[in-house]
Amino acid sequence: MAKYRKALNDLKAPYIQPLVKLIGTQSKSTLANWAVDYAEQNILKIWRKFYPEDQRPQNAINAAREWLAGAIKLPVARTAILECHAAAREAEKNPAAQAAARAVGQSASTIHSARHCIGLALYGALAVAYDTLGAGAPWEQLEQCAAIECGRMLEALRAVSVADEPNPAKINWKF
Repeated sequence: MAKYRKALNDLKAPYIQPLVKLIGTQSKSTLANWAVDYAEQNILKIWRKFYPEDQRPQNAINAAREWLAGAIKLPVARTAILECHAAAREAEKNPAAQAAARAVGQSASTIHSARHCIGLALYGALAVAYDTLGAGAPWEQLEQCAAIECGRMLEALRAVSVADEPNPAKINWKF
């Protein structure tokens, strides 16, 4: 089987930088809600297309929401999130589904660390590109498709952003 990229990996890419900048102005709660909502509405369907019976990514989203609502403790949510990551590892022969599960897992992990929300873009945009164009498409086309999805993610974050957020997440991007 051909080797596929598992994620976009350039935080300095012109389609990632606007997200990075806006993420740095928002609270962990805003980022977690945005990432979980976007993953559920736009990325989870890619996983379900290939693995309709496997509920681990949905369980991670549900656990993140329950944690955000104060209904469960972090260790309980973490267990569901780790199961989602395991689902991604098991889907290694399906790049679109694997990237989708990774995106969902990273989005849910934002409840633990705000920095994880960028995984929505790095994995989720590539999942959309693989699903749309096929994993065998030329990288330039996949990246262009992913860039368009990153634009949608940016618009979704702008829609829920808090102007002059008094408690922005402290994120070290390690450029």
